[in-house]
Amino acid sequence: MAPDDDHKCGWRDVAEKHEQELAKVKAQLDALTRKVFGKSSEKMPPMDREVRRGEQADPEKTREKRRRAAELRTTRAVTEDVITNVPDDKRTCPHCESGARVTPLGPGKECSVWHWVPGFFRRMRFVRETVACKCGAYVYTAPCPDKGTTSEKTRYAPSFIAHLIVSKCDDSLPLYRIEQQYERLGIPMARSTMSDLFHRAAGDLAPIADALLAEVRASPVVHADETPMRMQTSKKRAYLWTFLAGKLTAYRFSASRSGKTPCDVLGNSQGHLVVDAYTGYNAVTCADGRVRVGCLAHVRRKFFDAKKSAPESEVALEIITALYRVEREAKDQNLAGSPKHLAMRDARSKPLMAQLHAWLVEQRPQHPPRGPLGAAIGYTLDNWTELTHFVGDARLPLDNNAAEAALRVVALGRKNWLFVYDEEKGKNLAGLLSLVATCEANDVNPVAYLTDVLARLGRHPADRIGELLPHRWKPAT
Repeated sequence: MAPDDDHKCGWRDVAEKHEQELAKVKAQLDALTRKVFGKSSEKMPPMDREVRRGEQADPEKTREKRRRAAELRTTRAVTEDVITNVPDDKRTCPHCESGARVTPLGPGKECSVWHWVPGFFRRMRFVRETVACKCGAYVYTAPCPDKGTTSEKTRYAPSFIAHLIVSKCDDSLPLYRIEQQYERLGIPMARSTMSDLFHRAAGDLAPIADALLAEVRASPVVHADETPMRMQTSKKRAYLWTFLAGKLTAYRFSASRSGKTPCDVLGNSQGHLVVDAYTGYNAVTCADGRVRVGCLAHVRRKFFDAKKSAPESEVALEIITALYRVEREAKDQNLAGSPKHLAMRDARSKPLMAQLHAWLVEQRPQHPPRGPLGAAIGYTLDNWTELTHFVGDARLPLDNNAAEAALRVVALGRKNWLFVYDEEKGKNLAGLLSLVATCEANDVNPVAYLTDVLARLGRHPADRIGELLPHRWKPAT
């Protein structure tokens, strides 16, 4: 006898509940199995590759990209020109009866060979002359010249400290590996000394890091995200937050994941805040605060994870890919953020979002809320308002990938140097990470920047500290 679909009883409710829990457990098992035993091809492909699938590469664009990369390398590298002259026996023309001498034709043809020159540190030893009178009543020693150090009490110049900071904050090297490198270069140096130099520099540079954070706060569009960080003096997980605005990247350390950190950083500033669905940002996205903008990358991840158990998820993935294809075309045409970009979104992205919403509403009753696809649909519909803000404002991105990318260096460093000692040391690390990351975003050499700024801090006016921010920095003459 076929079951009566209209039959209702307590056991049916129990069965439906167990069915939803079973679907959730199966989804978790599939995700863990894929993570532990799955092939790399099962990972979610980058969106840039998805939007270009099936397209033929433009050889001219590829050559232009390689040419720019080569120019960047040659402008940063020290170049030595070696003039190679034509041999004397080749300076007469073999085709002329008179054997005429040849003349130079243009500047000559260039070719390059790259060499590795081992890096080194230089110790400057000052020998100060001392004079004395035979009477024994007068002894004088020549004054110490400017040693070019951040303090008269240290033996390490700003360039040395800058190298140390960049090695940890940009290359994610722990101090014990830096210690090994220094030892190979003939500089035996204790880790405790390196730690002291690192945190002392962080204290000196703190006003610049604070000024950078203030500029991010004043920006109309800010990205934010957070990642856990171990703290040696506490068993609780601490967090490192990132706040981005264009080419400005600021980090903030906090002993917890509470919403106090976004409030402290952004305060009552106005504009848009691009974040995920974490409730810690609710305090700054209230009625009088910033407008919350959702992240389509999180939506895409949820539908991708549900695809194995629910193939119909492919419909949502295709629509999301089409949305990103609009953004790619606007970027390729140098229209990003312009009125024409907004028109493209109105003509193409808006109908795609309407199509996605209709599909979500249609599919929602057909899947258990706790199942993989049901959870993805519920997440998307619950955050639909935040996810659609980009349609009416060309400045807003589709996702929060910029903030997540800024935390990659933190994730790599976390694997290498494992933890920070306490909250004060975490704040020092966040400040230095901010300056180094902003240098990288603005194509500024962080070693050159820190070397110059550390030497100038003591005599630079405090009311003009903004001039020393990475994106405004000009080397001292």
